Amino acid sequence: MLSFVTLCVLLGIGHLLRSKVRLLQILYLPSCVIAGVIGLAVIYGFGSIAEPNEAITAINTFIESSTSAWGKFPGFLINIVFACLFLGARLPKFRTLAKHAGPQLAYGQIVAWGQYVVGLGLWVLFMAKMFPELPAMFAGILPVGFEGGHGTAAGMGPVFAEHGWVAGQDLALTSATAGIISAIVVGMVLINIAARVGYVQKHHLPFEETKPNGVIPMDTRPSAGLLTVSSDVIETLSLHLVFIAVAIAIGFGLQQGLIYCQRFHPWLEQHKLLSSFPLFPLCMIGGFIVQLFSDKFDKDHIIDLGTIRRLQNCALDFLVVAAIAKIKLDVVASAALPLGILVGAGILWNVFCVMVLAKRLLPDAWFERAIAEMGQSMGVTATGLLLLRVVDPNYQTPAADAFASKQILHEPIMGGGLWTSMAIPLIAIAGAPKVLGIAMIAMAVWLIVIIIPKLFTRKKLS
Repeated sequence: MLSFVTLCVLLGIGHLLRSKVRLLQILYLPSCVIAGVIGLAVIYGFGSIAEPNEAITAINTFIESSTSAWGKFPGFLINIVFACLFLGARLPKFRTLAKHAGPQLAYGQIVAWGQYVVGLGLWVLFMAKMFPELPAMFAGILPVGFEGGHGTAAGMGPVFAEHGWVAGQDLALTSATAGIISAIVVGMVLINIAARVGYVQKHHLPFEETKPNGVIPMDTRPSAGLLTVSSDVIETLSLHLVFIAVAIAIGFGLQQGLIYCQRFHPWLEQHKLLSSFPLFPLCMIGGFIVQLFSDKFDKDHIIDLGTIRRLQNCALDFLVVAAIAKIKLDVVASAALPLGILVGAGILWNVFCVMVLAKRLLPDAWFERAIAEMGQSMGVTATGLLLLRVVDPNYQTPAADAFASKQILHEPIMGGGLWTSMAIPLIAIAGAPKVLGIAMIAMAVWLIVIIIPKLFTRKKLS
């Protein structure tokens, strides 16, 4: 109970600072990230005092007792976040998705696979020799933190531990924190450059319909969700938690199935490839199955998207606070140089994609499409939408529709999805060079996918 209370207090302090400090408003940092950094500073600030007096010792004892359970929160909450991904939204037909998401999906996949190529490429070329104390899994820290985000980084903790590298979670969380901050800072710089050279069709100050502190004006506040059943029968929120639990249960069943199947293949059993696969992407599949049944049999549309999103975002807020606050700074400090190289290379790759690749690969509104992709691939989906709102405030370009449609197909694979979860075990088992080869082939395939239609279009025009 004390752990939960202190976590809530910390999140409240983070929101208070976010609403009062101008710099934090300019950076558009989420309150949960601010709260996590404050928690990290408090834990290490008092814990690092060389000769603590009686008062400091008492404070450290309180901190230890009130944060002892935080380490378990991320691994539990990430399952809720991923179980909610498909719940509440009617599943569109694949043909409709492909029509709206086509080039955007291909470009997003190129950006995501490129993060693996950059990280693994640097490792194979020179980082393995420069930093022999680090395992090959370090090369996967970049996409886990950038493309996956804090939730994925926290959820991958057991996978890193399974393969003998507990420090991987701390470095992945640091990578995610660096990613979301640099996405906003670098993204705003690129937007200002693009606005001056004429790449941007529309441009204004972000979120002008909200106050700087994030408060939505009374007359424009949207509904948080709909009550789909009478409270005399069951509380709507309770029923939605039931659906989430069913999705997680299906995911758990799938995980046990993988573990059972592993026993029949000696190589899989030796390397524990399937048993080390995390639960959270399987919960996403569970949510997909629940929604599939809902679309087919639930004529009353009981699952409400607004309610599901509130539960999902609530879980993500608490996950991020606990995950960042429990980062082991001594582990991060011991790998500061290689991590800095990896993060710097990741930022340069994303800038290259926006300013060089996007204009050659994407159709109309290429900058709007690319800047949204950059925000998502370095932070979270909300970061991508934030940057998009700066350049396309009223969604007048096709970028928002393409980006939203693309996410449905992209997230299950890359954004903390199946490949993101499988890549780290594969690097540990097969080695960085082989996984680099897979990433390069996948990237080449997506380049072909996006380039061939453009060649046919040019032939028709000529």
